[in-house]
Amino acid sequence: MILNIAAYQFVSIDAPDSLAAHLRGIAEAHALLGSVLIAHEGINVFLAGSDRGIESFVDRLRNDPRFAAIVIKRSRSASQPFARLKIKVKAEIISFRQPESTPSTGRARALAPAELARWIAQGQDDQGNRLVLLDTRNRQEVAYGSFAGAMTLPIDKFTDLPQAVSEQRDAFDGAAVVSFCTGGIRCEKAALWMKAEGIDNVYQLDGGILGYFEQVGGFGYEGRCFVFDERIALDSELKPIVGGQVELSD
Repeated sequence: MILNIAAYQFVSIDAPDSLAAHLRGIAEAHALLGSVLIAHEGINVFLAGSDRGIESFVDRLRNDPRFAAIVIKRSRSASQPFARLKIKVKAEIISFRQPESTPSTGRARALAPAELARWIAQGQDDQGNRLVLLDTRNRQEVAYGSFAGAMTLPIDKFTDLPQAVSEQRDAFDGAAVVSFCTGGIRCEKAALWMKAEGIDNVYQLDGGILGYFEQVGGFGYEGRCFVFDERIALDSELKPIVGGQVELSD
């Protein structure tokens, strides 16, 4: 079985090119495939390989004090879901082009998966506000599944989100807004941007959908979660669907 990891962390990185070269050497030494995106604002990791290789990479990454607390999401697949290794330095680890939404300078309020599940069950937040679950992913991803009753947006890329959210501004009045995405990067940026726009009662789902699946399961979620590799989509047990059947793990 192949071990897959997904992780990100917003943190100031002064020399992204140097870090990219260092991490490429580690990944290549352990025959890992996938992608590592690095920017001045942080790092985004999707890698797959042997248990030993992945855990060695994680250990080496966490030896850097900047990434000592990075949260790693793990899942399994029967085959390697990536065709190659790609390590790139970019302007942003996810393109948004909204300078006021840089989490490395301060995070929006994070909502733990268990707390979201409790709010969904009771139909409101702890202050009695109605919930708006805001899906910050694009329409292709949403087609595979989302939280029941979530607000989805007619967008094809993340940079389209500000305009689409602005057109729904009235829907957020008096609500507890919980933004979510696949792993947490987009909903974290979106929540910061919304707060800067005056939408005060907004949260990010900590760890995104994959973190929710890992900690809670599929409660309140309908369908699967699209992922950016050859597995296509994962169910609430973090298992890929192959030929209409759940791929079994050991």
